[in-house]
Amino acid sequence: MPHFKQAMSHVVIIGCGVVGAAIAYELSQVKGLKITVFDRQPPAQASTGAALGVLMGAISQKIKGKAWQMRQTSIQRYETLIPELEALTNRKIPFNRQGILMLLSDPTEEISAWEKLVETRRSQGWQLEIWDTAKLKNICPQVDCEKITAAIYSPQDRQLDPTALTLGLVEAAQYNGVTFKFGVAVLDSQTSTTESSLKCCVGAARRRHHLETTEGKIAADWFVVAAGLGSTPLTAKLNQQIDIRPVLGQALQVRVGHPLGNPAFQPVITGNDVHIVPVGDGDYWLGATVEFPTNGDEIPPNQQLLESVREQAIAFCPELATANILRTWSGLRPRPEGRPAPVIGKLPGFSNVLLATGHYRNGVLLAPATAYAIREMIIPQGVGHGA
Repeated sequence: MPHFKQAMSHVVIIGCGVVGAAIAYELSQVKGLKITVFDRQPPAQASTGAALGVLMGAISQKIKGKAWQMRQTSIQRYETLIPELEALTNRKIPFNRQGILMLLSDPTEEISAWEKLVETRRSQGWQLEIWDTAKLKNICPQVDCEKITAAIYSPQDRQLDPTALTLGLVEAAQYNGVTFKFGVAVLDSQTSTTESSLKCCVGAARRRHHLETTEGKIAADWFVVAAGLGSTPLTAKLNQQIDIRPVLGQALQVRVGHPLGNPAFQPVITGNDVHIVPVGDGDYWLGATVEFPTNGDEIPPNQQLLESVREQAIAFCPELATANILRTWSGLRPRPEGRPAPVIGKLPGFSNVLLATGHYRNGVLLAPATAYAIREMIIPQGVGHGA
């Protein structure tokens, strides 16, 4: 694999949710990089720890441009990434390969739009199926078809455990030589101009940044801000604030005690933005709410909204009514204000501060594609992916 002939370049990644961890692992496969990851908390604590890990690629309505390209890249990469991480770390990462089944219950919804998407996906090399209620009832007897008009089955979409994935990425990156420092907070930022050690990429002179942290001063050639909601105060210290606002999501884990429907076919079932996610042993995750701040940035979890998610899940699969609630949890998703999610690219005014943040509800889905994008910005063009 080609590598830098110049002095080793130091990349500092701030934030160790799924996005920061994916970037660290991706860059760890490049020779000639020294990589350090900082986070105030242990890995996968913020929005990653609250995510359901439903990877809606082919079944999404995004069909062109960057939005589709990133989804496609990520879904394809997960097929190789999960076994790769499991082999490296000897750690099991739950990965549901049974696809996603979307229930349609709006009688006004035109099936023709879905037929068009099926054709588009076929031309792109992806498979989608439209099921009538008879087929749905036959394959998924746990679904109450009374108010369902049809279903869309996406066999190539996936679901995974975001926390297990993030811990696997961290362990694999450590194995490849990445340094992780948890419990470290960034206090301030300073800038000076130095001769670049990476002239091939960014020209002879470049502004070099120092971060003041609770562990002392950190200098690096590249800084990658992957701190979710923490990206706003971080970029403010560089006088280029990226405005990212919190959106709360709540979910619950319930125990039925046995698989719903056919034990051999346990896809994610979704409809009306509610997911029923099988996680093994007759347990299911149900979620998630979407709760915006009403006053400032404070969002107290709304119990009624969580109950309405549970009720919608029961309407789809009535057997869930008797399930025991094992736990509920919530997390804040980072949503960019006044611009589309995610925010990936250079921080305005800086050649070597990169943003990989504001993924809103798609951090897990887009983590591999984000890691590729950051790698392309750091590595000279023409250096291929090592994966």
